[in-house]
Amino acid sequence: MTRNRKNVASEKQDTVDIPEDEQWRIINQTGILKQVPRAADREQRTTEGSDEEEGLSPFAEEVFSAAMLTIPMSFLLLMMEILVHYQYGRRPETRELVDRLLPGVPIISLFVFYTNRYKLDKWVQTALFFVATFGGSRLVWLINRGNWIKVMQQSPPLATAWVFAVVQLNLLPACVSLLIVTAYSWYTGLKLIP
Repeated sequence: MTRNRKNVASEKQDTVDIPEDEQWRIINQTGILKQVPRAADREQRTTEGSDEEEGLSPFAEEVFSAAMLTIPMSFLLLMMEILVHYQYGRRPETRELVDRLLPGVPIISLFVFYTNRYKLDKWVQTALFFVATFGGSRLVWLINRGNWIKVMQQSPPLATAWVFAVVQLNLLPACVSLLIVTAYSWYTGLKLIP
């Protein structure tokens, strides 16, 4: 322990005491403070960095949002096309699926882009409400009363439009639309699940 005390005492004697004005003269003379970034410079760099990260224009963000909805809706169309074929005991050929998807995907893309862009407008919500209500009612009627050729032709795009309209609607109109479709199927004696 005595050794440790001697070392502490010798360390205190080794330090040189420089007055404050002399310390500032040395700091200014060496220019060390000019090398340290200031807070204002850091804020400017972070805002520039965030501009680079957030560099997407509003149009690019709209296209990205539309793509994020177009991809699942396109796969929903494909899935409904496959399911309707298997419902009637037919195995779908790749050519038939491609022939249905080639014109369908661009239409879905445009529909998704513009309805997503103006989703909050009253007239778009009204149009989506009518698409959901009449599309759902037509789909229920078609599944129950339509012949197999009409079902195979109309069900996949109609189901895709119905699902998309319900997804894009605000909660209250979506619920009201689904209640109207359910009431229609109950009133006409149609089954929702055949």
